[in-house]
Amino acid sequence: MDWKLLFSTFVAVFVAELGDKTQLATLSLAAGGGADSRWSVFAGSALALVTTSALAVLGGALVTRWVSPVWLHRAAGGVFLVLGAVYLWRAGRGE
Repeated sequence: MDWKLLFSTFVAVFVAELGDKTQLATLSLAAGGGADSRWSVFAGSALALVTTSALAVLGGALVTRWVSPVWLHRAAGGVFLVLGAVYLWRAGRGE
């Protein structure tokens, strides 16, 4: 097992999910019930995150059959740069 990759993946996903709308929805669902319902909310949200992560891993494995990981990284970086520029431009206009 590549422990460095495991740790960096954990940190990236953990930081990305903090304050995310999914976390806020989970917080809202957990606030509405007792201790038993909190465990149900935890189990449901954990299963959902595991399932979406599995889909992402499988999708990544399929895509890399046709596209080099180097080009995927470049494309992802380009998308982040474009989105950052759009958000800054919209913020400057007061939208």
